[in-house]
Amino acid sequence: MPTKRSALAIVLAAGEGTRMKSDRPKALHEVAGRSMLANVLSSAVAAGVGRVAVIVGPDCDRVGAEARRCVPDAQMFVQSERRGTAHAVLAARGAIAEGCDDLLVLFADTPLLTAPTIGAMRAAIAEGAEVAVLGFEAYNPFGYGRLLRDPSGRLVAIREEKDASDEERAVTLCNGGLMAIDGAHALHLLEKIDNKNAKGEFYLTDVVELARADGREAKVVIADEREVLGVNDRIQLAQAEAVAQARLRRAAMAGGATMIAPETVFLSADTLIGRDVTIEPHVVIGPGVTIADGAVIHSFSHLEGASVGKGATIGPFARLRPGAALAARAKVGNFVEIKNATVAQDAKVNHLSYIGDADIGEHANIGAGTITCNYDGFLKYRTTIGDHAFIGSNSSLVAPVTIGQGAYVGSGSVITKDVAPDSLAVARGRQMEKAGWAVSFRATQTAKKAKGE
Repeated sequence: MPTKRSALAIVLAAGEGTRMKSDRPKALHEVAGRSMLANVLSSAVAAGVGRVAVIVGPDCDRVGAEARRCVPDAQMFVQSERRGTAHAVLAARGAIAEGCDDLLVLFADTPLLTAPTIGAMRAAIAEGAEVAVLGFEAYNPFGYGRLLRDPSGRLVAIREEKDASDEERAVTLCNGGLMAIDGAHALHLLEKIDNKNAKGEFYLTDVVELARADGREAKVVIADEREVLGVNDRIQLAQAEAVAQARLRRAAMAGGATMIAPETVFLSADTLIGRDVTIEPHVVIGPGVTIADGAVIHSFSHLEGASVGKGATIGPFARLRPGAALAARAKVGNFVEIKNATVAQDAKVNHLSYIGDADIGEHANIGAGTITCNYDGFLKYRTTIGDHAFIGSNSSLVAPVTIGQGAYVGSGSVITKDVAPDSLAVARGRQMEKAGWAVSFRATQTAKKAKGE
C-alpha cells in the first residue's frame, strides 16, 4: 500500500435516502455500530489517505458533523444540484486544485469497503495508471455499469446500463462506482466530462474514455461483490450488516476468541476482543467495548461502552452500560446492570442488582437485589464501596455514600450515611411478631366471605 504518496478522498454523502423512508440522512444509518460514513472514512484513513473532502446536500449539517467527528480536519462541500457523479465530485474543485498524488472517489453508502482495497486502487495509480476503477464480477449485472476491456484486458470504457448495447449488457464485469485518479491530471479530466447521454448527467465513469483518449492507461481493480454493496434501502442495510458481522466474527475467532454460536453474536466495528475469550450465544456488543484475555461473556448479555478485565465473567442476562469498567476476575452475574461504575478485581455482583455511578473495591461482595440510588431527579451522585466490603441482599445504598473497607451492611437495609471500615450497618424496621394473629385473621376473613361481603 502506498504510504509516501499524498492522497485526497472525496466522499459523496449528499444522498437523501428517500428509499430508506427515514428522517435521518442516508450516510448516517449504521452498520456494525457506526454510521456508514464513519465506516468509509475509517477505511480511507487506514489506507493512508491524508485529506478528506465530503460532499453533502443542502441543510445536511448532521452529515458534516459526523464527518468531522471522524476526521476533524475534513473539508465540507455542498452539492446544491444533482446532475451526476462527476458534477458531485467537482463540488470539491477547490480541494482537488490543491493537488495530490492520488485522488479517490468514494461513496458514503458503500460501508463495506476495506482499507486494502483502497490501497490496491492507490497502488494502481502509483504504478502508472491514469485511472483505477473498482470492479466486481456480478451474479446479476442488471442495472450496473459494465467495464469494457480490449482483447489485451485493458479497460477502455464504462458503459451505463441505459447506454449499453445488447453485447455490452452481456458483460458481467461491473463497475463498483469507486475510483482512483492520478491527482496531477484529475481536475483536467473531470472538467472535460459532458452530459451527452441518455440521462443528461455528468458521469464520472467517462474519465476512463477521456484518459484513454489522452493516451493514458486505465486499470480495473477487482473486489468481492459484497465489498461494493451499495445501501439504498433498509433491506440492503440489513444485507450490509450481515456481511459486516460475518467479517467481525471471523476476525475475532481468528484472533483467539471462542464463539459457540457465532451467528447469534453481534459485534461493533470497534470491538476489541483478546485471546481465549469465550462468548456464548445471543450476546450483543455495542460500540466502545474492550474484552481482555480469558474473559467469559455468558448468553443474552448486552455490552456497550464498557471494558471487561482479564478473566472476568459476565452474565448470563447481564447489561454493561457506558462507563462500566471491570477489572481482572470481576464477576457480574445474571440480571445485573452496571453503568458508569468500576468493579475492582475479584469483586462480585452476582444477582439482580443495579450498580450505577459507583466504585466497588477489591473482593467486595454485592448481595442479590442491591441497588445504588444514584439519582434524585436532578443530579447524580456516587457510591463508594471499599475493599472486602459485604453488602447484604436487597439493600439500597443512597448516594452520595461510602461503605468502608471490610464493612458489612445487613440485608434489607437502606443506607443513607457513610459506614465506617469493619463496621456493621443495619438500617431497617424492627421485626414484630403477634402470636396467634393469623388464626384470628383467617377466621374473620372466612366469615366475611361466607356472608358475601
